Amino acid sequence: MIELSRGALRLVLAPEVGGAVAAFERDGLPLFRRTHADALAAADVRGFASYPLLPFSNRIADATLRWEGASYSLARYLSGHPHAIHGNGWQRPWSVVARGPSSAMLELEHDADGDRAREWPFSYRARQEFLVTRNVATMSIALTNTGTQRFPCGLGWHPYFPRSPTTELCFAADAMWETDADMLPTRLAPRAAQEFSTARCLADIALDNCFAGWRPPALVCWPEHGIALAIDADQPCQHLVVYVPSGANYFAVEPVSHMTNAFNRYAMGASDTGTRVLAPDETFSCTMRVSVQHT
Repeated sequence: MIELSRGALRLVLAPEVGGAVAAFERDGLPLFRRTHADALAAADVRGFASYPLLPFSNRIADATLRWEGASYSLARYLSGHPHAIHGNGWQRPWSVVARGPSSAMLELEHDADGDRAREWPFSYRARQEFLVTRNVATMSIALTNTGTQRFPCGLGWHPYFPRSPTTELCFAADAMWETDADMLPTRLAPRAAQEFSTARCLADIALDNCFAGWRPPALVCWPEHGIALAIDADQPCQHLVVYVPSGANYFAVEPVSHMTNAFNRYAMGASDTGTRVLAPDETFSCTMRVSVQHT
């Protein structure tokens, strides 16, 4: 574990567990959900506070990437789930490149050789940078194509937040992607996005959808603590995935650069998917900022 702190803020990293965040707190109050002891003991990244999404976020349909006339079978990390999900960065140990009292840099080299090609068929290098100041945690991801072929890519973050009976969420977006039974996007619903244009209590909500045309920030508020988090991200992150599982004491708000199943839709000629095409030696990067506010 690597602990970063500044003032009242504390950010704990777990490089060997998917380059994940194990804790983000203010004076002991969890701002990301707590990583419980069983998840720590099992190194189960799905139970951690946050993890990186790369070289894609969310689902690729049927775990098959279609790109420039070829089809590539991808690993399925979720048992019983038909799709590939969240790339492979969250499933790999990361190396510590640099660390200090309030900052750190992690790195992952993916060579796409042998069995690694099932994780992602193209080679890349990824870096995560973390910086904690008095009221802000800044997290950056940079993805570099280290191979000889261009490939589609995307980036994002999967932070989980504590959910109480009074927790509220507010953000601006153009539309929400409705989904089919397999959680793949079907059509855009502009009116659904307006439901979060003012603060909405999450107590009785169940949701797992991608919102298009997100305009940062998203605001998470805990009225009982008098604290809110403003979640901001760079311009490439124009999509926001909101995951609120029924009855759970947590939820996720995920700034991402592309929609669900973006690359396959892009290959079929769809526009506005958020797909980035990375040429050899080219780098794509994004930054997310999580700011603590008093309400």
